[in-house]
Amino acid sequence: MPRPRVEPKSVFLNIPYDTAFQRLYLAYIAGLSAFGLTPRATLEIPGGERRLDRIFELIQSCRYSIHDLSRVQLDRRPPVTPRFNMPFELGLATAWAKLFPLTHTWFVFETQPRRALKSISDLNGTDLNIHDGTIEGVMRELCNAFVRRSGGQPTVPQMMQIYRALSSAVPELKQRAGAQSLFEARMFADLRFAAASLALK
Repeated sequence: MPRPRVEPKSVFLNIPYDTAFQRLYLAYIAGLSAFGLTPRATLEIPGGERRLDRIFELIQSCRYSIHDLSRVQLDRRPPVTPRFNMPFELGLATAWAKLFPLTHTWFVFETQPRRALKSISDLNGTDLNIHDGTIEGVMRELCNAFVRRSGGQPTVPQMMQIYRALSSAVPELKQRAGAQSLFEARMFADLRFAAASLALK
């Protein structure tokens, strides 16, 4: 299977898709757009056969990936189980970066210091981006993650301005898409387009 072409401005966003994470989801989209980067996510991938292959292809096509492990915890709905999708996709990204270090860079974001290192001790020696579970924290840590990237370096206030405008646009975007949730393929595409447009103003 041929390697996908790497999109230099694409960032694979590995985050939980649930209502409690909505504000940080919007923060990532707004913040990355402020850098002129393009968020990508598994929301774009249709269900069915070869889903895992398509996820891996998407990771391979992105120059960067962000893995938010702040919600790796027990899901209380029966059967009570931990959520492994985020660490699993982090594993795919780290393996890819190990094989092709010049084509992929990954970052781990978390709410609490040391928690991810306790649950995944193989991350010892990795600098984690601790965002404290806040929108401003996500913006701050995006600035830290991409500080060495050439190109524009937006300030946190500029990123927050895009976030607020994007958040205000959500009801209209949901209505136009007929969406039940922000975590739908069409909504993700519309949010990404809106955030990119706001970043150009």
